[in-house]
Amino acid sequence: MKYLFILFLCAIAAITYGQDKTPTLKSVLLDQLRSTHNKKEWFVPASNSVASLTPQQANWKDSSENHSIAQLTTHLIFWNLDLLKRFNGEKPQDFGGDNKETFSPVDEKSWPATVARLDSVLTAWEAAVEKADETKLVKWYPTIAHIGTHNAYHTGQILYIRKMHGWWDDEKGVK
Repeated sequence: MKYLFILFLCAIAAITYGQDKTPTLKSVLLDQLRSTHNKKEWFVPASNSVASLTPQQANWKDSSENHSIAQLTTHLIFWNLDLLKRFNGEKPQDFGGDNKETFSPVDEKSWPATVARLDSVLTAWEAAVEKADETKLVKWYPTIAHIGTHNAYHTGQILYIRKMHGWWDDEKGVK
């Protein structure tokens, strides 16, 4: 009986230890970045939103000043890369101060590379946050949290365009 009691206590200790997953600033920021990059949870992530589009579809624009999917994608790449460089202590990109500059069209040859570049810069953000110490994350957390929000906002615009044209497969969405 004594051995059963000890085994029971060990099992309880193991279960309790396994359940103690108190979120940290790093884990919360990584969760936000991953859910807006390639982890389907509450909404469709950016990588899914641009997958399987032709360059013609990516460059479609209405007659207003709304942006195309390609322009939204290059805008996301620009700001994620610019802020990542700053986070890593590197020289930021050249920027004239007009946000309109960050919405660039792509051509047939550059669209696949643009999709890959978006994935690459979002992956690099996750790696940078993973390596960062707590002091740096405390300083940068508002910016990193806003990056996730910004990415989700523009991903929603991309999905709206795709759904409007019938270019979205609901099976790739969130269930």
